[in-house]
Amino acid sequence: MPASPSSACWRTPEIAAMTDPQHNGAPGPPTPMIVGCMKAHARLLGRLETVDDVVVSRPSRLPGWSVGHVLTHVARNADSFVNMLEAAAAGQSVPQYPGGREQRAADIERGSSRRAAACVNDVRQSAERLEAVMAEAPAAVWEAFGLGWDGQPAPCRNIPSRRWKEVEIHHVDLGLGYEAEDWPADFVSFALVDTLHDLPPRIADARQRAAMLAWLTGRRDTPGPIEFTPY
Repeated sequence: MPASPSSACWRTPEIAAMTDPQHNGAPGPPTPMIVGCMKAHARLLGRLETVDDVVVSRPSRLPGWSVGHVLTHVARNADSFVNMLEAAAAGQSVPQYPGGREQRAADIERGSSRRAAACVNDVRQSAERLEAVMAEAPAAVWEAFGLGWDGQPAPCRNIPSRRWKEVEIHHVDLGLGYEAEDWPADFVSFALVDTLHDLPPRIADARQRAAMLAWLTGRRDTPGPIEFTPY
């Protein structure tokens, strides 16, 4: 689900104004994104108060994943960003997942079969750790870099916006009554632009890319069938 490291590094001027304080001439953390991330955590944790052992074991909206899988992924995602920010504070650049995709998948599978209370507490505690690290991070951290899936630099200043997307989208994936229509307007404003930027590389067929462009520019009523690579 998370955006690739290369796409996660991209920002339009509008998005940069929200995520990069230097874009406005003021050094410091990307405060609007941190606040949005914290509010998303609160919405999710409020929803999880009613999750029990029956709910945690049922299928989520993600193929092959239970609610427990999604909750475990959300928790490990928070920990991965904690590790990147703490390493940056120490002057180091580390991968989001040191063991790569294999470690990520194994950690999710291992945690997915836990009881509801354990999964929910994991999400809560990992979110609290991330919020604390973001609040305490010195200004230099937001100018530093971690490492993405491909080993390329991943800006730490983009971590809050990446986390916000993770939480909002997976909140919907849980199938617990939170829908895309419930996403706050400020989230949709930046996430839509960010996601549209990632769209062309996900359409392998040149004719389908042309059809998508024709639709977006009002030259067709529908783009027709479009095959996307996995998000």
